[in-house]
Amino acid sequence: MPPSYQRILLKLSGEALMGEQAFGIDPTVATGLAEQLGRVLKSGVQLGIVIGGGNIWRGLSAASKGMDRATGDYMGMIATVLNAMTLQDALEKQNVETRVMTAIEMRDVAEPYIRRRAIRHMEKGRVVILAAGTGNPFFTTDTAAALRALELDVDVLMMAKNRVDGVYSSDPRTNADATLYEHITHQEALEKNLRVMDASALALCRDNNLPIIVFDMSKNGTIDRLLNGESVGTLVSSTRNEHV
Repeated sequence: MPPSYQRILLKLSGEALMGEQAFGIDPTVATGLAEQLGRVLKSGVQLGIVIGGGNIWRGLSAASKGMDRATGDYMGMIATVLNAMTLQDALEKQNVETRVMTAIEMRDVAEPYIRRRAIRHMEKGRVVILAAGTGNPFFTTDTAAALRALELDVDVLMMAKNRVDGVYSSDPRTNADATLYEHITHQEALEKNLRVMDASALALCRDNNLPIIVFDMSKNGTIDRLLNGESVGTLVSSTRNEHV
């Protein structure tokens, strides 16, 4: 069967690269992710990835301990580049052609982000890994994912969570009675303060009618099921009867 989407943007948290470690990068986990993403590309889907850096550095946590917030955020952006290079290495070992593009110029290790060039790379069958967030402090990688998804005209923004299989009424790790939503609107998620993504990113998706799918990437094969049109995780869209 042909895939359900032509072009997607996948938001990966830095924690997705940690495995069972408390911080850092587990190369075995990176290899497993690369195998899944390689199958996505082979299915004919154009793929862009925004990756976080929380496994290495969190600017907000550093700011709470006295560091200047802007400085901490820039350090977090650099952490995302380390993760992007890790993922690039793992993908290319799977014979998947990739390009890392950064919002902060680092020409010796990556291309600067240029919208038209990123689209051209995807059209040529390359995975584009988008690092350094938006290039600005005070914005999360969730906001970067929403912004890049809109710029690159993707069909859907896929939010890969770490061991959480969708959007719940409360944190399922602390509340056994939490309810999983199969479908919810952007506005409902904002009003109920659900942790789909940060509020500014979610509002950006709402204002531009960008559908979001929240799912658990740690389960091997989940993204394959999504591409085959199966209902997995939680769909967040403009209206209740919308399907993507």
